[in-house]
Amino acid sequence: MKPADQFLNFGKSKTSKQHKKDVTRFRTIWISDLHLGTTGCQAKRLLEFLKATESETLYLVGDIVDGWQLKRRWYWDQTHNNIVQTVLKKAKKGTNVIFVPGNHDEAARQFIELDFGGIKVRDELVHTTADGKRLLVLHGDRFDGVIACAKWLAYLGDSLYTVILKLNQVFNHWRARAGLPYWSLSQYLKLKVKNAVSYITKFEDALADEARKRGLDGVICGHIHKPEIRDIDGILYCNDGDWVESLSALIEEADGELRLITWHDVVHQHKEHLQLEAVLAH
Repeated sequence: MKPADQFLNFGKSKTSKQHKKDVTRFRTIWISDLHLGTTGCQAKRLLEFLKATESETLYLVGDIVDGWQLKRRWYWDQTHNNIVQTVLKKAKKGTNVIFVPGNHDEAARQFIELDFGGIKVRDELVHTTADGKRLLVLHGDRFDGVIACAKWLAYLGDSLYTVILKLNQVFNHWRARAGLPYWSLSQYLKLKVKNAVSYITKFEDALADEARKRGLDGVICGHIHKPEIRDIDGILYCNDGDWVESLSALIEEADGELRLITWHDVVHQHKEHLQLEAVLAH
């Protein structure tokens, strides 16, 4: 994760109705790796984030619904329904919602170039920021050697990862009871294992090379559950993270600046504003 001081200080331009709801507005939001349909999805926190933010464009950058897990065991509670309904409502009210399928929801790739309920399904596309940067947007799984060359190994890794996430839920249950903040065991292990760190670096370099070959300024992806913004030999690499471990999103401000934010950043500010309004009301 990036240090807290690198996350966003939010803008506050709102209509009176938005001010009442304390909605934070951005030009663009990218989220990915929600893994709806799994117990590891931080669905309640994601729903809070979606309700507390608005944007002109919302990118869903793959692995939104986890088809791999749903094939093994059906899990879908009301919060997951609420998330889908919230996204559809955003599209209906004018948000440009673009869904870029990933490997876990690869079944949706048969619908690429079609639109459903105001949601555009695309394999990849180029996003132009307000300050003119041209950025390739894609999930990133086809640059993962494990996915491309040995899908059976990817399924095995996914099963082990699910076990770690279950342990993580128990661990954070006790942290919450002790008054401690959310902490990702799986992310900690991933960043401490030498081979995992090497894999992440190679993945990031491969995505940056692809953007360079296409004459673009950068790339935005998901897939590896590691939020990041960094320059790789003149190419801007951005990963919006996930809603299993890091609870993060990538946002574009009105002037084109790109930032990483977390659920905690948004919800904490939301609660502070509500408390301030309550004080002013009295």
